[in-house]
Parts: sequence; structure tokens; C-alpha cells
Amino acid sequence: MIEILSYSCIVVGIIFWFWGTLPLIGNRSVLFKLHSLSVSDTLGSMIIVIGLLLRIPNEWPLLLLAIITLAIWNTVLGYVLAYCSSSDEQ
Repeated sequence: MIEILSYSCIVVGIIFWFWGTLPLIGNRSVLFKLHSLSVSDTLGSMIIVIGLLLRIPNEWPLLLLAIITLAIWNTVLGYVLAYCSSSDEQ
């Protein structure tokens, strides 16, 4: 049962990865494309790590650190991109 749940999490994470690439071919702004890509990539990666956590539970400290790092890194990266894209010309 755990193996099926683990593989399901990994497949759902990969689906999130591909789902985030679909807005890249649209006519929206670059920031919208980056936002949708980063959110789906973060969620997909976290779900994949949860699937790995179910498969190898004795590595939970390292996998928990990976989840926390993904959340912090992508949040900070979003703020940096928003700051860099602001149009405050001096």
C-alpha cells in the first residue's frame, strides 16, 4: 500500500512539473509565466520528495530538510524576481 502511495506521489509531482510548462507557450507576461512555472515546480518537487519519504522513511531528516529548502528557496527567488522586474527607473 505504501509503495502504491509513494509511486502516486511521484507521478503527481511529475504531472505538476509538466503542468507548469504549459503556460510558457501562451501570450501572457513573462512574470505570469515565471510565477506559474515556479509554483508548479515547487509543488511538484515537494510531492516527489514526499513520495521518496514514503519509500525511504529512515532518511526523513534529509528529506524534510529538502522540503523546507525548496519552500524557502523558491519564495526568496520569487521576491528577487519581483524586485528585479520592478520598473523603478532613476
